[in-house]
Amino acid sequence: MAMARHHPPESRYAADDCEATWIDQKRRDILDACCWRDLSSLRSLAESRGGFLDDHLRRAAWPILLGVPSSEAVPDGQARPRQTDSILGVNWEQLPRHREEDQVQLDVNRSFIYYPNDQSDAELEQRKTELSSLIVEVLRRNPYLCYFQGFHDICQVFMLVLDPAWRARAVARLSVLRIRDFMLPSLGPTTAQLRLLPDILAKADTQLRRHIASIEPFYALAGTLTMYAHNIENYRDIARLFDVFLAREPVFSIYVFAQIVVDRRDEILEIDESDMLQVILAKVPSGMDIDALIAKSVRLFDRHPPDSLRSWRRVSDASVLKTARDISVCASQTLDQGHAYFQQQIKEIRWLDTQDRVKMLLWRHRRPIRLVGMAFAVAALGFYLRRNPSVVQYVLSLLQGQQ
Repeated sequence: MAMARHHPPESRYAADDCEATWIDQKRRDILDACCWRDLSSLRSLAESRGGFLDDHLRRAAWPILLGVPSSEAVPDGQARPRQTDSILGVNWEQLPRHREEDQVQLDVNRSFIYYPNDQSDAELEQRKTELSSLIVEVLRRNPYLCYFQGFHDICQVFMLVLDPAWRARAVARLSVLRIRDFMLPSLGPTTAQLRLLPDILAKADTQLRRHIASIEPFYALAGTLTMYAHNIENYRDIARLFDVFLAREPVFSIYVFAQIVVDRRDEILEIDESDMLQVILAKVPSGMDIDALIAKSVRLFDRHPPDSLRSWRRVSDASVLKTARDISVCASQTLDQGHAYFQQQIKEIRWLDTQDRVKMLLWRHRRPIRLVGMAFAVAALGFYLRRNPSVVQYVLSLLQGQQ
C-alpha cells in the first residue's frame, strides 16, 4: 500500500505565505487600476485567476467597466445625475409605469432561490423588494426597453454586489449598452447572436459540430441571455464569471458557451437521439472550474475571432456585438447613444418583417401570380411584335426552314 506523502509544516506555511502575497499584490493591482480607470489592466485582472477576488473590489471595478463616471458618486452616498443621459435626475417613482411591471413582480417572487442562503425570510423579502425597485427603476427610466424573463437573474447579482447608489446606473448601462439585443421587441437580434455558436464549434471541433448539426443553437439561449445567472447556482462562481463578462466584449459570452460544449464533447458524442441532445446541450454543468473555463474561452476567442465567423456579417452594425467590441469606447457611450442604436435596430427589424411578409404573400399566391406574370409576358410580347413586324417574318422563316 502506497504511503501518503506529507509535506513538512514549513513547506505548507511557505505555500500559504506565497498565496497570501499573491492575493495582496493582486488586490493592490486592482485598486490601482480602478484609481486610474485603466480598462486594459482591469480586463487582464478579470481574466486572470480569481478575477476581482471579492465583492469589495467588484464594487470598485464593475461601475468603471460599465462606464459609470466617478463624478456620479457623492459623499452622502447619493448619486449626481449625469447631464448627457436623459431623465436620470427625475425620481423614478414619479415616472409612468412600465408595461411589463406585472411580469417583473412574478419573476422577482421566484428570485434568491440559491443565494444568499444565510438570511431569514424577512431579510429575503426585503431583498426581493429591493430587486423589484431596481428593475422597475431601470425600465421606467428607459421605457423603450423590453423586459425579458431572466433579466431579474442578472439584476439579482448586481444587487448583491453593488452599493444601492450604484445599482440602477450600472444596470441601466449594462441594459442599454451591453445586452440591448435581448431587450428589443423581437428575438431576431438574439437569434443572430446564437447563430455564431455553430460557426465557433465548426472551427473548434469539426466532429462535434457535425454530430449536433441538426440541433438549432437555441439550447444556449438561457445561458447567454442571462449571462449564465440563470444556470449557475453558486454565487461565488457567477460573480467571478460576471467579472470577465463586464471586462470583455458581449460576444465573449457565446465563446464561453462554445467552450462548455467542447469540454463535454465525449458525453455529447455518445448521444444520437435529437431530443436528448437538445436537453444535454442546454445544461450548464455545476461545479465547473470557472478560471479554467475563462482561460480556455479566451484562447478560443483569440484563435477564432468573431470577424472570422461566417454568420458575423449577418449581425447588425447596431448590435451590441459590434457597438461594444471596444470596451473603452463602450464605456464612454451615453444612454442616449444606446437609445439611438436601439431605434436603428427597430427599423431594421421592421424592414426584415416587411420582407418576410412580402415573401410569404408571394408564396401563398404563387399560382395566380405565375398566371398573371405569364399574361403580362404574353401581352408584352404581343405589343412588341405589333411594333416590330419584321421580327414576326424572321421567326416564321426560321420555322419554315426547319420543316
